[in-house]
Amino acid sequence: MRIDVVTIFPEYLEPLRHALLGKAIERNILQVGVHNLRSWTHDVHQAVDDSPYGGGPGMVMKPEVWGPALDDVAAGTGPAVEAVDLTSAIPHRMGPPKTPGAAHGGAVNGAGPLILVPTPAGRPFTQDMAQRWSEEERLIFACGRYEGIDERVIEDARKRYRVEEVSIGDYVLIGGEVAVLVIAEAVVRLVPGVLGNQASHQEDSFQDGLLEGPSYTKPRSWRGLDVPEVLFSGNHAKVARWRREQSLRRTLANRPELIENLRQQGGLGADDEDFLKGIQGGPASNEN
Repeated sequence: MRIDVVTIFPEYLEPLRHALLGKAIERNILQVGVHNLRSWTHDVHQAVDDSPYGGGPGMVMKPEVWGPALDDVAAGTGPAVEAVDLTSAIPHRMGPPKTPGAAHGGAVNGAGPLILVPTPAGRPFTQDMAQRWSEEERLIFACGRYEGIDERVIEDARKRYRVEEVSIGDYVLIGGEVAVLVIAEAVVRLVPGVLGNQASHQEDSFQDGLLEGPSYTKPRSWRGLDVPEVLFSGNHAKVARWRREQSLRRTLANRPELIENLRQQGGLGADDEDFLKGIQGGPASNEN
């Protein structure tokens, strides 16, 4: 997978070099190019924004800067060629690299890159989106600032590319870079080969429509709190059922709307419904 990010603060994307994403870069599972939007300006001040038509507070990012930037990054032309891909922050810890991924620029999978625009006006980001985008070969993030990007940039981009506007929550950030870090981590961890145990994400929260239940490790007893006995039973079916019930319990307490969504989709069995009836309205706990 290749990720390109267009931003006026390239240094903001430094965290992408660390932890699992850094390891993925080191092993050539992931390539990350960060592009300074100001490279596409033509004035001495490198201005990327101007006052909004119709008045109002704030500034709007200029179409004559963003349009060429997206075109060049998608095609691997112009100033985009000068961008240096991020390197892993921990190259000395990794084994030999795998086969390099897709080359910079151009249509990689026949469909061209998918352009993602983080914005409070976008569709809420979900695990389903993360899973779908993890199957893409190229993602381009357009990081807006101020009052956002001139709407014509999005309209124009849709004529040539696939474009999705996405929000990571019902709140407003200073810019799109934080959202890129969130989305990139959620997406890349689902790319085959990134996680040490590829089965790890299969029990994640939201993967089956529920929140993930509690987890435990050694010691068996800590500060007067014991690990539930069922986890030592050796009965895999019993443990699986206990985990399912703990997911149901936590979801009912923290995100009850997810229970209703799953019910409407036919994702709850008779045992699930019986368990929910027994705890309806009760607080989440870690009962044996």
